[in-house]
Amino acid sequence: MVFCLWDIIVFVAFVISVISLGMLKSRHEKSGEDYFLAGRGLKWWLIGFSLVAANISTEQFVGMSGNAASHVGLAIASYEWMAAITLVVVAFCFLPYFLKAGIYTMPEFLEYRYNQWARLIMAVSTLGIYMLLLGSVTYSGALTIKSLAAQMGYTVNLQIGALVIGLIAGVYVFAGGLKACAWADLIQGSALILGGAIIMFFAFDKLGNATVASQVTDVKTGAIAIKTLAIGTGSVERFWELNKVRMNMFLPANDSILPWTALLLGLWIPNFYYWGLNQYITQRTLGSASLAQGQKGIVFAAFMKLLIPFVIVIPGIIAFNLFSGNMQKDAVSDNAPIIAKYAMANPSTQLVQVNRSPTEEQIASWPSGKFVIAVYADENAKNAAKAGNTYVLPIGRQKYKELSVSPYTVFISEDKGWKSAFPALAAELDVYNSKTEEAAKAVGAAVTTEKFIAYKYDTALAQLLGRVLPQGVGIVGFVLAALLGAVISSLAAMLNAASTIFSMDIFKKYLSPQASPEATVKLGRLCVTIFTVIAIGLAPMLGNPKISNSIFTIIQESQGFISPGILAVFVFGLLVHKAPRFSGVLGLLTSIVSYCALKVTVPQVQFLNRMAICFGLCLILMLIVTLGKPLTKPVEFKLNTKIELHSSIAAMTAGVIIVLMTLTLYFMFSPWGLLR
Repeated sequence: MVFCLWDIIVFVAFVISVISLGMLKSRHEKSGEDYFLAGRGLKWWLIGFSLVAANISTEQFVGMSGNAASHVGLAIASYEWMAAITLVVVAFCFLPYFLKAGIYTMPEFLEYRYNQWARLIMAVSTLGIYMLLLGSVTYSGALTIKSLAAQMGYTVNLQIGALVIGLIAGVYVFAGGLKACAWADLIQGSALILGGAIIMFFAFDKLGNATVASQVTDVKTGAIAIKTLAIGTGSVERFWELNKVRMNMFLPANDSILPWTALLLGLWIPNFYYWGLNQYITQRTLGSASLAQGQKGIVFAAFMKLLIPFVIVIPGIIAFNLFSGNMQKDAVSDNAPIIAKYAMANPSTQLVQVNRSPTEEQIASWPSGKFVIAVYADENAKNAAKAGNTYVLPIGRQKYKELSVSPYTVFISEDKGWKSAFPALAAELDVYNSKTEEAAKAVGAAVTTEKFIAYKYDTALAQLLGRVLPQGVGIVGFVLAALLGAVISSLAAMLNAASTIFSMDIFKKYLSPQASPEATVKLGRLCVTIFTVIAIGLAPMLGNPKISNSIFTIIQESQGFISPGILAVFVFGLLVHKAPRFSGVLGLLTSIVSYCALKVTVPQVQFLNRMAICFGLCLILMLIVTLGKPLTKPVEFKLNTKIELHSSIAAMTAGVIIVLMTLTLYFMFSPWGLLR
């Protein structure tokens, strides 16, 4: 990929426009309401674009397209399509209560309904999760920058990419708060959808003109099937032939990423938490000029959510069709230390050889089927060995010396493509693992695991950007700017939300209740600075392959610690007005403790199903204490705002239509659908 003069011009112009518009529209933010809630004056179109821009980031473009490239396929679109239904419910069942209460933050509502301890627990736990989210979003953007720079022949480490992203987001959030975010999102929200559509168009074009064999992962078995593309077939016809098995929204119940059972309840929990109770999303709706404006904005965002899978998920599937070999090569550096450990644990292996400082001739002629751990004395020699052979795994001498392995270690893979990608080693591993598990069981020793991967699925986006977009006309610059804008808008939303929660729920509530509006805004800006530094510092740590092969999964699973309890507490509190005030604390703590306990004791339970269990447990306990000690007088939600609170009939009508459209899409891409 070549970054030409036109690309540079378009890219720089986009970044300057975003920052300038955001700062221009928010020059006089002096009070807390101005800085944190845009003066409660946001119109529906700003709310809609801002909701989507705050949500869609390289977390989706990298993580969701990466999941789509794997066996998951179109099923990952449930995070988007179910969100469309969720948003409609939030607009008419949640938002009226929140705007009536006149709150700044979601933790504040828990004090309004329960007590100050519920508010504090939610505020502290939410800030903890936000620290991971800040790092995750920054990492996914930095990973894209690193991958694209490598395709251009440059070396950019994750720290530099994270620094660039963090600084840009921090600047306009520091200056203008929520209003700056909302106006910047107007550009970034529309650009990311257009940018995704451009990627999809050229991905289909590339697939239609391909003349080589392509690969597709079988959802049921994980096997890689090789299909020859017939000359003269259209791109859509080819796509369907290669990927029909992956165009299914309902995966097996034992799937580790998104089993169909999660669609019954588990996936609804993070959806309702995220869109209805998550500060960096709801802050846009809390800043609505009226209830009707907020509802229209949310329904507008729901419609756009129906479009997202077509510009993110479908291109991710095509990326694997066209570039699975490149994804396999990108996994080499991640697999090197793991396969080296396997050679240490099983010295009799016939399929892994350790070679110290092999020659270029040895590297070039190394055959497929048997891995070589190429141990080098320095980084230059190591980099020279990266000739693209997936069976040559270069590793620095010092790093090799630091490797250690337990005698009772088994080697597994959550990647369903592993056994078909490396069948010989997979067969040998099965034998080795069986013996190791038997030996550990005989002496009562614990078994540790190391994970292989076959493909670096999260590079799907980078493959598309570098290999399908036309060069030299500015399109690459625009798409890169849209992607950068996506990650910056999400990071900016999180920075603004985290600073709001700390300033309003901790500082002003407990540390300095008499603080002036000016002092609170100054603290908010200081928080933005501190949280930006944290995001930049955490991002490179998430590049460790031991953490996960998908950043998208990391983010979704981590929120499970708090989202079941938060959703249970809010829903129960809104529906059961006699629930005692201490039940809010009980629900929040039960969620955190039970989720941790399930993760440790039964890790095989998929995290969405784990969340469903925790949600149910929270509701049961809250019901028990309510039956045992109900409030003598029901909680009354009092009016505490001056904005107009009449619902929008037009928004409600559009919301019903969107729900019906979503259900139709699920039916079309089901095993019983019209497209089967």
